[in-house]
Amino acid sequence: MSASPELSRQIAASLLEIGAVTLRPSDPFTLTSGLKSPIYCDNRLTISYPHIREQIAEGFASIIRDRFPDTEVIAGVATGGIPHAAYVSQKLDLPMIYVRDKAKGHGKENVIEGVLNPGSKVVLIEDLFSTGGSSIKAALAVRTAGSKVSSVIAIFTYQLQQTSDALAADHIPWETLSNYTALIEVAEERGFIKQEEVAILHSWRQNPAAFGKTKV
Repeated sequence: MSASPELSRQIAASLLEIGAVTLRPSDPFTLTSGLKSPIYCDNRLTISYPHIREQIAEGFASIIRDRFPDTEVIAGVATGGIPHAAYVSQKLDLPMIYVRDKAKGHGKENVIEGVLNPGSKVVLIEDLFSTGGSSIKAALAVRTAGSKVSSVIAIFTYQLQQTSDALAADHIPWETLSNYTALIEVAEERGFIKQEEVAILHSWRQNPAAFGKTKV
C-alpha cells in the first residue's frame, strides 16, 4: 500500500530532481545481484536536502498517526532508514532504535541498538523496497526480541512482485510513500524520459530477469 497519489507524485518528483533516482532504459545499470536494471535508486541523497527530508519525515509521520496510532517505538533499518527514523521519532516524540543487518562482531554483539522492551509495537523505517530482504531481516529481529512489527514503511518501492510475495510470506505489513508507477508518470511528464521508453520501463517491473544478468 502506498501513500496518497498526490504525495506519491510529490515524493517521486523530489527524488528525480535531486538525482536520488536515475532512469536509464537504454543503458541499464548492473545491480549487486548481477541483474540489469533501467533504474538506480540512492535515497541516501535525500538527507542532504532539508526540505525533502522534511517532506519524507512528515509523510512517514502522517501514515503512522493515521494507521498505527498505537506505535510505541520507531526503528530504522540500517543503514538508509536510520536518519529518517530519527526525524520521525522526533516528530512523534517516540523512542527510536535501529536494526543492524547483522550482529556486531565485538562487545555485546547487538543486532538491535537502543532500548526495545518486549511487547512494544514497532514501526520500521526503510529507504527502499527492492527485494525486501533487509526489511524482512530487520522485522524478524524485532520479533525475535519479543516485540510486534506493526508495519515497515519505505520511501520508495520498485513494486516488484517478488518483494510483496516475500513480505507476505513472513506476514510483514508494509507501506510506501511513493512507487515505481508514480515515478514513471512524473518522469515522463517532466521530460526525464521519452514516451517510447515508458513501455520498456514497465516491462522491467513485470519481468526484471528479461533484462539479462551479468556474472558477478
